[in-house]
Amino acid sequence: MRKSFNGLCGLVTNHQGHNPLSGDVFIFINKRCTLLKLLFWESSGYAIYYKRLESGTFEHPHGEGSSIQINAEDLLLILSGIELQSVVKKKRFCLPANVE
Repeated sequence: MRKSFNGLCGLVTNHQGHNPLSGDVFIFINKRCTLLKLLFWESSGYAIYYKRLESGTFEHPHGEGSSIQINAEDLLLILSGIELQSVVKKKRFCLPANVE
């Protein structure tokens, strides 16, 4: 967790194969799950959000490989300390994918 802007951009580009300028938010969690960094591109430069927990741990999202994709709702739940497996999501309207 010692990396800053250039180091995190290098990890995103070289190890994950993504473009850090895409507008996506890239999440980095340490092994003990007590530190979390978010790297994202704003309109004029990079921004880092850094959070250290005084007690407890962040939930590490489950998925295959070192790079997984989550939605903004799940990110907010992780930051709030809510377990993703215990969340019950109610049915909501979703626009069909083929609507033009």
